[in-house]
Parts: sequence; C-alpha cells; structure tokens
Amino acid sequence: MVAAGGKAVGAGRIISVLASLVFLFSAFLKLKGGPELAQGIAHLGLPESMVMPLAIVEISCTVIYLIPATSVLGAILLAGYVGGTICTHWRVGDPFFVQIVLGLLVWLGLYLREPQLKALIPLRSR
Repeated sequence: MVAAGGKAVGAGRIISVLASLVFLFSAFLKLKGGPELAQGIAHLGLPESMVMPLAIVEISCTVIYLIPATSVLGAILLAGYVGGTICTHWRVGDPFFVQIVLGLLVWLGLYLREPQLKALIPLRSR
C-alpha cells in the first residue's frame, strides 16, 4: 500500500473531483432546464416541480463530499442519492450502469484519500 501522502491519495483526489464534476454538471443541467430536461423528467415519471430540489440536493451533497472534514458524510449522502437514481432508472427500464459506476467512484475516491477509512475497511491479502 502507498504511503498516506503518495500516489494513492493523489489518485483519490482526482477520482473524487471527477465524480463531483459529474454531479455538479447534472445539477447545472437541472438548473438550466429546457425541453430535453422536461422530457427526461417526464420519462422517469417525476414531476417537474422536483427538478430544483433535486439540483439543490445534488449540489449540497457534492459540496459536503468535497470538504475534507465532512467527506464521509458527503459520500454517504451521495450514495443515497445514487441509490435513488438507480431505483428510478430501474423502475422505468432504463440502464443504470453509469449510476453504479458513479457510486463506486465516489467511495473509491474517498477510500484512496482518507487513511482513516482504510483502517475501517482494510483490504486483506493472503
């Protein structure tokens, strides 16, 4: 395993930022609105009145995730958000592979950049 300040931490930061950019881009598209968004929301069976609250939740959870002192809470909140997106897409028969990968990236990024998490969830070797 690489030292706490090594390549693993840098990789974790990069992964975390990339995952966060996906959430922030999604929130931006929700805030921007437009006919494509309205059509997509309707396809998922959600009312348009949920768009703004979803964008606010997405931004809030992402900011909490990016702050080092609250990053674990942010990862938990983002995992819940991603779980909701998986369930929503599954319910209407859409693929949800991207959402699964995004959830994994959130936790992988945090795992690589937080030494305390490695103590709680150790990877074992033979």
